[in-house]
Amino acid sequence: MHDLDELLRNVISEAKALKIPVSNRIVPNVRVNNRAIRRFGCCIAKNGEFIIEISGKLLDASERACKQTLAHEVLHTCPGCKNHGIKWKQYAKIMNSAYGYEISRASTHESLGIADTSLTRYLLRCQNCGAEIRRMRRSKLVDHPERYRCKCGGKLILEKPV
Repeated sequence: MHDLDELLRNVISEAKALKIPVSNRIVPNVRVNNRAIRRFGCCIAKNGEFIIEISGKLLDASERACKQTLAHEVLHTCPGCKNHGIKWKQYAKIMNSAYGYEISRASTHESLGIADTSLTRYLLRCQNCGAEIRRMRRSKLVDHPERYRCKCGGKLILEKPV
């Protein structure tokens, strides 16, 4: 298990060394959310401060996976970066280039090197690239995959209704 507070301090220092305007109002204690199923991290703005939270799934992950997730959330504390817009993407690119991170809008279990233990009731697969889309709940996508396309443009098929 990692010292998450130390990793957070390290990530903040890395960002500041690159002149990325992260907030000085980040709470220095990382919260662990053991109920988070589909997300790995969260940046909560509350009373002028930012609380960084990560999923309990990352406690057994590599230090690199933890730092990458923390960096992703720290970038949300920059002015104009509450979403994954142009500014946020620019800062992520700078961090990725300088430190070898792979910060992106959304990470996968595979990219972070952790097992996916979430339940899947529906599995859709792209006929073109083989990408998988997992869903726990029934939705328009599950009911009518023919109306949707994969990011690569390929057709989706429902492979696994459990």
